[in-house]
Amino acid sequence: MDTLAALAALDRDLRRELPPLVDHAVVQRTAHVTRHVDERPNGWSGVVWSDVDEVSAGPVVAEEVARFRALPGDCEWKHYHHDRFRALPLHLVAEGLRPGPVEWVMVAEAGAVPRVPVPAGVEFVPVRDAAGVAAVVHVHEVAFGAPFGWLGERIAETLRESPRRLDVLLAVAGGEPVAAARTEYYPGTRFAGLWGGGTVPGWRRRGVYRALVSARARAAVARGVRYLHVDAMPASRSALGGLGFVKLTSTTPYTLA
Repeated sequence: MDTLAALAALDRDLRRELPPLVDHAVVQRTAHVTRHVDERPNGWSGVVWSDVDEVSAGPVVAEEVARFRALPGDCEWKHYHHDRFRALPLHLVAEGLRPGPVEWVMVAEAGAVPRVPVPAGVEFVPVRDAAGVAAVVHVHEVAFGAPFGWLGERIAETLRESPRRLDVLLAVAGGEPVAAARTEYYPGTRFAGLWGGGTVPGWRRRGVYRALVSARARAAVARGVRYLHVDAMPASRSALGGLGFVKLTSTTPYTLA
């Protein structure tokens, strides 16, 4: 994979020219930012691209944070570490945003991800109904030790209203859900995003996560996707690297304190 070309494609497709991530949202572009706006109570809004300097950063950040405070859903400024204005985090914090954990932006050519067999005793089941969504929420809550009702609401709404944008897989063993993962598709771009992959403790390090990545890669290729991207936390970076994913950059989410 040509990493420079892939990073340029990511900056263009998923940042400056990002399409709306759901049918209800809009994308607004100014000279300084690209913002995604979803005004629903469970929506996600955020700044995904910016071009500021020491003169413009202060007023631009203040304006965007004021907009965050007026929106009902989750809001985030995604700061990419390769952007030219390195002092941006100081302005974000000064306006009341707080940084989250650093994520690696890892990308692979979808067609180059190797086939990984599903572990013995495990079956991958597409999620299409309320029972499946509830199982996904349960797996995430067990895997990550946090409430994920909000995720269930988003998945259910997308499957109901915009099913072409989302694939969700549930890994089931002995009739019990043991892992779950989803693919979000971005029409008009060359990318799809891999999200989730939470696995319950008793099934970790048994190949379930790697097989879920492989299965989603094959499905994405069938949909004409060229690149897969993941905002990877430390627990998944080694497995992704073994499947051909490469770190292109890193990003820090800044949210309202």
